This record gives sequence, structure tokens and C-alpha cells, in this order.
Amino acid sequence: MRLPSSIQNCIDAFSQLPTIGRKSAERFVFYLLQKDQNELDNFAEAIKNLKKGIKKCAICGCIDETTPCLVCADAKRDRAKICVITNTRDLILIENTKIYNGLYHVLGGNIDAINGITPKQLNIKPLLERLRNQNGGVREIILALNPTFEGETTSLHLTNVLKNYNIKLTRLARGLSAGSDLQYADELTIKNAIQNRK
Repeated sequence: MRLPSSIQNCIDAFSQLPTIGRKSAERFVFYLLQKDQNELDNFAEAIKNLKKGIKKCAICGCIDETTPCLVCADAKRDRAKICVITNTRDLILIENTKIYNGLYHVLGGNIDAINGITPKQLNIKPLLERLRNQNGGVREIILALNPTFEGETTSLHLTNVLKNYNIKLTRLARGLSAGSDLQYADELTIKNAIQNRK
């Protein structure tokens, strides 16, 4: 059956989201069709304004409403530790464990040769500048990257880049299964991985 173009366009839009197939997109659209116009307008307005008022922290690169972000601005954080992560979503997951009290550095992705993402496209240079500006204040870098091929490649590159600094390098313990993303791990698994880092 040929669907009306407004429905088909919406299904196509939802299908572009990560992990959303056609059937899930159809479910979303037919669910939204049951809502009144006011709710749909509010939903559309939330998406329209998603990027308004959002800034990238000038220090760590995470997404927040202010720069520096709330974590970087917090004087109670342990400034001797920097946890290197892929994106802001990983920061939120680690923060939810309430076990880590250091700072973060968001790379904005992983090295991915197939998709043309090189180290130069990642937020690595600002990390090195942070280390130089800290005058030895940073004593540990925690590599909290996903245990995927791309995450492992990025960790290896960072290990090589950081080996000339007099800083302890640790990685999350293998409580996280290989090939998985942090976003799919529960808080206890992430907490154990942080506590048992090597």
C-alpha cells in the first residue's frame, strides 16, 4: 500500500536515526499520528530548538549550555585525572555511576579509516595543550573508549602520543564486553570498569 507522502517522509526521517529500522520508524510515526496537534507541535519545537543554546566546552569539548562546562568549572573535581571519552553521552554514563570525580576530555569520535576519520579530525591536539598548560598537574589519563575496533585503534594511537608525557595511562577494566558501546552497559558494569582500570 502506498502511504501518504507526509507519513512516508516522516518514516524516512526516523529511519535515518541510528539503530532505527523501517518497522521501528513506522511504529513511531503511527504512534505520533494518534497524538493531538498541540503535542506534535511541542515535539517538533523541541527538535527544532535542539541545538539552540548549546555550546561546546572550550576546555574538554563536551556539550553543555555554558563554557566552561559544569564539570570543568567545578573546583571540587580532581584535576589530577582526565578521563578521555568519545562523546558527551559517555560522560553522562560515567557521571551516573557517581564513582569518578576527575575531569574529562571528549574526542568527538574515534579513528575510523573506513569512514575517513583520522587523528587530526579528533579533539586530540587540545588534550595535549591541556597537559602542557597543567605544568605536571595531571597525573593520570584514563582511556575510557569503547572496546570496538575503532576504540582500540584510537586508544593505541593515544598511548603512542602520550608515552612521552610523565603521566600514568590507564584503561577501563574489561568488565565491558569487546565490541560493545558504553551506552549499552549498565551503571554497575561501568562502575566496575572504572574501579578496576589498569
